[in-house]
Amino acid sequence: MSFRMISVATLALAMLVGVTVLADTPVELTTHDGKVVSITGDKLVMTSTEGKEHSHTLTADAKLTLDGKDCKAADLKAGTRIRVTTLAADNKVANRVEGLDKNPDFASL
Repeated sequence: MSFRMISVATLALAMLVGVTVLADTPVELTTHDGKVVSITGDKLVMTSTEGKEHSHTLTADAKLTLDGKDCKAADLKAGTRIRVTTLAADNKVANRVEGLDKNPDFASL
């Protein structure tokens, strides 16, 4: 019985250490600016500031804002200036889209 308790305690300690290490691992983010071409479902098509068109898949929990307020994808109309945030490791998946309609500057990250 005590061997089983020691095994369970060791496993719990290992899981705690693993979660702590993962939580302290910094996540590198990349941002780039452009304009909305379209947003349908989980796909964002945009043009970069150089005019090159490309697309991103939106994560299920992607944060969408317009002028600093939460919004829906439908609120980000074609031509709206946006800043897209992606993980540096995968720049095709967006987890944040900030839209600007009225405000002159993007919110700071």
